[in-house]
Amino acid sequence: MNLLPKSSKEFGSVDYWEKFFQQRGKKAFEWYGTYLELCGVLHKYIKPREKVLVIGCGNSELSEQLYDVGYRDIVNIDISEVVIKQMKECNATRRPQMSFLKMDMTQMEFPDASFQVVLDKGTLDAVLTDEEEKTLQQVDRMLAEVGRVLQVGGRYLCISLAQAHILKKAVGHFSREGWMVRVHQVANSQDQVLEAEPQFSLPVFAFIMTKFRPVPGSALQIFELCAQEQGKPVRLESAERLAEAVQERQQYAWLCSQLRRKARLGSVSLDLCDGDTGEPRYTLHVVDSPTVKPSRDNHFAIFIIPQGRETEWLFGMDEGRKQLAASAGFRRLITVALHRGQQYESMDHIQAELSARVMELAPAGMPTQQQVPFLSVGGDIGVRTVQHQDCSPLSGDYVIEDVQGDDKRYFRRLIFLSNRNVVQSEARLLKDVSHKAQKKRKKDRKKQRPADAEDLPAAPGQSIDKSYLCCEHHKAMIAGLALLRNPELLLEIPLALLVVGLGGGSLPLFVHDHFPKSCIDAVEIDPSMLEVATQWFGFSQSDRMKVHIADGLDYIASLAGGGEARPCYDVIMFDVDSKDPTLGMSCPPPAFVEQSFLQKVKSILTPEGVFILNLVCRDLGLKDSVLAGLKAVFPLLYVRRIEGEVNEILFCQLHPEQKLATPELLETAQALERTLRKPGRGWDDTYVLSDMLKTVKIV
Repeated sequence: MNLLPKSSKEFGSVDYWEKFFQQRGKKAFEWYGTYLELCGVLHKYIKPREKVLVIGCGNSELSEQLYDVGYRDIVNIDISEVVIKQMKECNATRRPQMSFLKMDMTQMEFPDASFQVVLDKGTLDAVLTDEEEKTLQQVDRMLAEVGRVLQVGGRYLCISLAQAHILKKAVGHFSREGWMVRVHQVANSQDQVLEAEPQFSLPVFAFIMTKFRPVPGSALQIFELCAQEQGKPVRLESAERLAEAVQERQQYAWLCSQLRRKARLGSVSLDLCDGDTGEPRYTLHVVDSPTVKPSRDNHFAIFIIPQGRETEWLFGMDEGRKQLAASAGFRRLITVALHRGQQYESMDHIQAELSARVMELAPAGMPTQQQVPFLSVGGDIGVRTVQHQDCSPLSGDYVIEDVQGDDKRYFRRLIFLSNRNVVQSEARLLKDVSHKAQKKRKKDRKKQRPADAEDLPAAPGQSIDKSYLCCEHHKAMIAGLALLRNPELLLEIPLALLVVGLGGGSLPLFVHDHFPKSCIDAVEIDPSMLEVATQWFGFSQSDRMKVHIADGLDYIASLAGGGEARPCYDVIMFDVDSKDPTLGMSCPPPAFVEQSFLQKVKSILTPEGVFILNLVCRDLGLKDSVLAGLKAVFPLLYVRRIEGEVNEILFCQLHPEQKLATPELLETAQALERTLRKPGRGWDDTYVLSDMLKTVKIV
């Protein structure tokens, strides 16, 4: 028996509904959920003694069930004479105070201000089938009548799928009338969704439009979204933002339905936000492992990433997460990153907060009542202390934060919030500082809260371990000095370096401290970064190290145009990022590797010098083009890939006869390292120069 219309336009037809209810008989038809699924939101917004009008009642049992729990003053209307007759017969004896009337809701016969609540379960959706002029006029008449029959302070409570055109019409109409507009997502509607079509699911919403007394000249508009029955409504600034928020929840419902249907959907990410503030609280990545064979206990697991470690390759990159999921041995693993600026009490608290939500992302075929394990590194949520937050006119918002690594040592990081999963600069804190933090943290554990901003001192300079390079690409760039002639003499002879891109200053500072005859020019376009490096990363200028606030392109062009008087550097290093996230190459900006500019770089490099470039390029075609361009200017080109990262370090020299085979290269690196390891030089024993060059390849 076909009870559904051939086209959506039939929903607005009297003849269609007459035929529908004749064919269906007395069996109830429940749009958008049963009473049990909707009672939470209904009881929140309707008081038992209020007078309620149900428009487009159909043969739903909703009014009957509201009556049975104490809502006695209910009037039901519908355009279908057939269904009104059926409902009168069913309820005349059992529910004598409830009435059923055949009436057109666009021309109601009730006096003004007759009701305190108008309840609409799917009727607006059924009428507003399109945005043609005739349809919109009919809806305008319907909504105008709703407003007329409601008292001031009364509510139009509309159960809807909140499709874009319906939300736009309802919100637009009532906000213009000066009513308060709230959209409330029906609890558990992720599980009880309307299957609008085979591969798409929509959650159910309630519109609560509250009638205010008109205030002449007032332009006040109130828009709110409530995602939970007991949650605090979030005030939104506009109807457009309300529509966006509803759409986000609809997209989440679609995602959940897809994840339930398909055993593997690839890599998916989403943010879970604080219900009160709307701020992101958790970032989830859903990773399926096709190679894991299903068994009773390996369907699904949640991995909590300790605070501050979300930038690590294993947790912050797709390939790393795939490796983590495969090694964990689960068909589906969800990694959970904790956001800075949010407070987390303990692992147990996080688990309780996430349990219900993450179950919506469980894979198909997982047994009901299956216990889902929560995993982490050492069972700890980690420590993150934001020491400083500011905004640079050039680089945007940034934070300086101290985090605890897996070896319990503390590290200071510079993070640009425009790319919050990338560590811009990093330095290790001295052990005595870390020890203070650990002692303080033990006290805080008794209070069941993470370390606060007093755990680590805000003192900048002396807290930094300047002998340690955190970034693997910085280690490789330093190892490139072994390509210079007589590297074992580098500590005894003058060494001129140009470093473009200061960041936290770790790279030029390391060269300055370990090569006592070096003279360094560092170029940084953003003056805020010099302040950051100086205040928070122990950087300081000296007679051997100067910082020039300038665009690296302009600075080098100016040097190259100096004729015979132009300086020549033994080493030129580029470690400069692009501010344009749309490019396939994030380091350096494309202009830094254009042939015309590379010729200028060549002109200020000594004949036996080395040009070292940090390249981060995900576009393989673009990378090939960059390598070809470099090779055209610098015939000798080495490439060193940084394991587990996108970074590649390029070592460029002018003369092919300078080429060193791998054994020779390692030998020169070891010679340099022996010199640097001499007592009193503060060389970090974990840093082995020759290891940095073992995998170097000549292009």
